[in-house]
Amino acid sequence: QVQLVESGGGVVQAGDSLRLSCTASGRTFSNYAVGWFRQAPGKEREFVAGVSKNGGPTYRTPAILGRGRISRDNAKNTVYLQINSLKVEDTAVYYCAADRKFSPGTIATDYAYWGPGTQVTVSS
Repeated sequence: QVQLVESGGGVVQAGDSLRLSCTASGRTFSNYAVGWFRQAPGKEREFVAGVSKNGGPTYRTPAILGRGRISRDNAKNTVYLQINSLKVEDTAVYYCAADRKFSPGTIATDYAYWGPGTQVTVSS
C-alpha cells in the first residue's frame, strides 16, 4: 500500500503559477503510475495529468496543454504538477492518485490510492 499527501495549494491571482507536490510513503513509489485529478464545486472529478512510473510518457488534459507540466522524482518519492497562467476556472481541489502499473490511466477508477487533496483557488 502507498500513502499520498498533496501540498502546494493556496489562493493565487489569475496569471500566476503554482507547483503542486504529491509525496508518497509506503511501498516502492517507482512501481506506481501517478495521476492528478481535480474537482470543482458541483462538478465531477476530472483528469488533469498523468506520469508513467519511470517518469517517461506523460499525459495532460487539453485544459492545461501549453501551460501545465507533470514530472516526478522517484528518489524523493514525489510527483509535481506545475500550472502556469492560472485561470479562475482552474479553481478546484486537486488530488493525486497512484496505481501499481506502468502507464497512468485517465479515469478515477484506474487508481487504487488517493491523497486527501489540496485546495487551489484562483482569484480574478
